[in-house]
Amino acid sequence: MGTGAITGYIDVAQVALYAFWIFFFLLVRHLHREGKREGWPLELDGNGDTLVEGVGGMPMPKTYELANGQGNRTLPGPAAAGYELKASATGPSMGDPIEPTGDPMVDGVGPAAWATRPEAPDLTVDGEPRIVPLRVDGQHNVNGRDPDPRGKPVMACDGKQGGTVVDLWVDRAEPHFRYAEVDVGDGTRLLPMTMARVSGDGQVTVKSIRSDQFVQVPRLANPDQVTLQEEDKITAFYGGGTLYAMPDRKEPWL
Repeated sequence: MGTGAITGYIDVAQVALYAFWIFFFLLVRHLHREGKREGWPLELDGNGDTLVEGVGGMPMPKTYELANGQGNRTLPGPAAAGYELKASATGPSMGDPIEPTGDPMVDGVGPAAWATRPEAPDLTVDGEPRIVPLRVDGQHNVNGRDPDPRGKPVMACDGKQGGTVVDLWVDRAEPHFRYAEVDVGDGTRLLPMTMARVSGDGQVTVKSIRSDQFVQVPRLANPDQVTLQEEDKITAFYGGGTLYAMPDRKEPWL
């Protein structure tokens, strides 16, 4: 037998190779299972009757302690209750597209869909609300070399004014503006800065929704803070407008 041989046909290198294959298989299986802590099991029929766990099954539940004394969360665990899908399938197959049965931007259908999140604000490492208006945070302000949209009109995709900017909301953790607070006549609504364009004179343009739709943007429960759930609903509303705000946007281009 040669050097390193255990028997006439097995040596140390061969054993090491087989051990690596076994280890790699177990590693991939572990990572695949760990990747299913959220969003699984899959719900195929929309009613929770047909659940698919996928190859390898589900991982063992783990309990995670949340920051700033916000309790704990066990994953995988009971799925958060979803909201009613106000849409119907256009065909009998499971993969057929759905068609909204009401106002999709308000009902949260398609690109206007939102996820179920905690009704609590995102917090900084110090446990303070992370995103607040400038009237609450005196440490931040608009740079003197940048346009200040406060007091300027907000023009919608129909060319009409949807409101007036009255304040800006700053992200304390990553100092930049997340939202503009817009007076729409019957109160104020938040406008994500990612959905707005600010011109050199401070005027704001929004291409995703019409001027009359600003009053439909979800309101805040607390005028000086925004919860994670409210953020998701607000952003979804503007995102949904990119498809649903104007009738011709839903039509094919070719």
